[in-house]
Amino acid sequence: MPEIYRVRLDKEYHVFSAGHFITFAGDICERLHGHNYRVAVEVEGPLDENHYVIDFIALRDALKEITDELDHRMMLPTGHRAIRVQADDNEVEVTFDQRRWVFPRCDCVLLPVANTTTELLARYIGLRLLDRLTSLTESKPRRLRIAVDENNGQWGEWEWSG
Repeated sequence: MPEIYRVRLDKEYHVFSAGHFITFAGDICERLHGHNYRVAVEVEGPLDENHYVIDFIALRDALKEITDELDHRMMLPTGHRAIRVQADDNEVEVTFDQRRWVFPRCDCVLLPVANTTTELLARYIGLRLLDRLTSLTESKPRRLRIAVDENNGQWGEWEWSG
């Protein structure tokens, strides 16, 4: 049986506080609210010349960059079929059915997702992290798993295998 190596990071500073709302059951839209999110990552792959799957510091710093971009922002989905997001340099206007919100542009992060669920946030963070790790190490891990906790034990996960 071949050996498998993996590393896991679940640090207290891979966190972000952000506002969002999601839709469900087709036409129901939650009220605007926020969470204190926590992110954990697991990377699997062969050992490199240093006997690492990946350098913990590089992994830690890359994930911190991504969570910092989300911290204290309003997360808005740009791929939703019924939520319309229009942005200019100063503000973002969001509409859903008869509801309308306007936010300062600097307080928003526009995410290429259909809904700001923890599962899709995990995918977004994972794809960003995968790109960053690939550019840092010039190789892709065998497997990457991202878990996003939005409510002290309420996790959404995404996994990529290459």
